[in-house]
Amino acid sequence: MIMTKDSSIATPLSEAFIKGAVEIESTPAGLLPHRLPQWARAQGADGQLLMAESQPSGVRLVFRTAATIIELDTLPTKRAYVGLPPRPDGVYDLVIDGKLERQASVSGGKVLRIDPARGSANLEPGEPGTARFAGLPARDKIVEIWLPHDETTELVGLRTDAPVEVGIDRSRPVWLHHGSSISQGSNAATPTGIWPVVAALKANVDLVNLGFGGSALLDSFTARTMAYTPADLISVKLGINIVNADLMRLRAFGPAVHGFLDTIREGHKQTPLVVISPIHCPIHETVPGPCAFDMAALGEGRVAFVAQGRPEEVAQGKLTLSVIREQLKAIVAQRAATDPNIHYVDGLALYGAADNATMPLPDALHPDGQTHRMMGERFVDLVFSQGVFGAARGPDRP
Repeated sequence: MIMTKDSSIATPLSEAFIKGAVEIESTPAGLLPHRLPQWARAQGADGQLLMAESQPSGVRLVFRTAATIIELDTLPTKRAYVGLPPRPDGVYDLVIDGKLERQASVSGGKVLRIDPARGSANLEPGEPGTARFAGLPARDKIVEIWLPHDETTELVGLRTDAPVEVGIDRSRPVWLHHGSSISQGSNAATPTGIWPVVAALKANVDLVNLGFGGSALLDSFTARTMAYTPADLISVKLGINIVNADLMRLRAFGPAVHGFLDTIREGHKQTPLVVISPIHCPIHETVPGPCAFDMAALGEGRVAFVAQGRPEEVAQGKLTLSVIREQLKAIVAQRAATDPNIHYVDGLALYGAADNATMPLPDALHPDGQTHRMMGERFVDLVFSQGVFGAARGPDRP
């Protein structure tokens, strides 16, 4: 069936349709979901962070409709790396009543052209495009369109061949999660394939994903954002970006973690809170940062990362993933003496050395799509099904 202008129904998009965003900005093109509020973006005016938080990982449109055709107009911002092959277009996952049914992409749009060798980036203008889903079941249904997790997306328009109404279910627990590019979804192929979304869909909870590529740096504005964001369940996955950036030494790390958790607790005094340490990453297990692009790999047209620190620098207070795991475990144990709702999860239980032997990190830093799925399923088993989050939902929770 071809949907014409006469047969289509245009539905004005509003914040009521959008889940998983912290704030919605009105732009000349439409609506831009943000995962940090404006005041936080002003305090953390870093290009990497601003790019990451504007990429709508975990953000989706949710509505009820009997439509068999859905067209979503968006203005994406693509990333292009000088010297590397073009990145694939971002994927839009259409989920019906909790099940993935269709996928689409939007070509064109703006282009953020990044030169890793020079450390420069330039934004090139572009035009909107359309993600089209046809042949959908002709029955009343809840539709979720999960936006690309790694592609800034301005929402321009929505057209269907049947009426649309807001269909958000507010009865499910809200899971608020913070982490690094791994939590944002780096190297996963689709927005419902990143590990926090895999876990959220399996556990039947509403996800707010504050996973920011390169930017899980114990920033106070991120902690305050979490303190102000309603949540029934909270998790923070800390460590890898601290080492990558060679951001701080051992003396600063412990107090910074305590301060970050203190701020979250100011807004969520008794909410179950899980602290997750880093997954296995061979380049940084015993070698400090900083981390950098592997220039030899870039010369071959592929992305990989290398550690630039030296193991002997640990004695001077530099951090490795092994050191951070020890510190996080001790910090949570200390706080648990007065906070019975804080818990520790070892990241190696999600992805450890044995997993790396059979499912290595493709770029030496980020898991692939299969590993994302495994991590999400393991997190459900560890934390939702048998652990603290499962108990916290109570008998009347799904």
